[in-house]
Amino acid sequence: MPRFALLIEYHGAPFAGWQRQNDQPSVQGAIEAALAKIEPGEHTIGAAGRTDAGVHATGQVAHCDLSRDWDPFRLSEALNYHLKPNPVAILKCARVDDDWHARFGALERRYLFRLLARRAPLTSEAGQMWRVNHPLDAAAMQAGADRLIGLHDFTTFRSSICQSKSPVKTLDSLQVVEIPRDVGTEYQFHIRARSFLHNQVRSFVGTLERVGSGRWTPDDVTAALKARDRAACGPVCPPQGLYLAHVTYPKDPFA
Repeated sequence: MPRFALLIEYHGAPFAGWQRQNDQPSVQGAIEAALAKIEPGEHTIGAAGRTDAGVHATGQVAHCDLSRDWDPFRLSEALNYHLKPNPVAILKCARVDDDWHARFGALERRYLFRLLARRAPLTSEAGQMWRVNHPLDAAAMQAGADRLIGLHDFTTFRSSICQSKSPVKTLDSLQVVEIPRDVGTEYQFHIRARSFLHNQVRSFVGTLERVGSGRWTPDDVTAALKARDRAACGPVCPPQGLYLAHVTYPKDPFA
């Protein structure tokens, strides 16, 4: 059975997350239903990451096995046709080796979190970022972010329902980018690691927002990290601003 890699973009608002669920819509379920339209039968796809309800993706990667050796372009076109009206798009498709795996073959995952500081509520970008109504200090947030880089026990920033075997992870990069806008200021958090714990990114951003608002200091971030206690974490920010942006492999299947 030929195996294909899929590069996927989606808006997470209508879904209960990536993972297939019996009683709620999911991104995985929508794609598997589209696959069943072009090749009748049951389909199971594997993904690089399982995003939560409301979380978006601009660079999710998954793989699927099909009976027909499709032309990759025609496969992406057929899937996009059958995915309508779901806010899910197959950006690229590629034939890969039979043992290629979207999750276990990944070297790095990159997430983007978008936060907008302004008084007025969101309209055209509602559901695409987190809005706070007070100014933030980007330099202070970066100073706090720097305390999280490296190999650590991230128990403080891990959901109580996280299924990872260990809370010890290596955070490769966490950069805070300040983008002035006509009204307000956007702050983008660019985060890189081989793998992440459940709610880790949203826990980081919620904590750093406290630093940016002046309620915490960078030293408080260090103290929270060293506490290895979920109760020491800042508030977990909402999912709407989070995007799975890129997955890196030893060889780019879509190059």
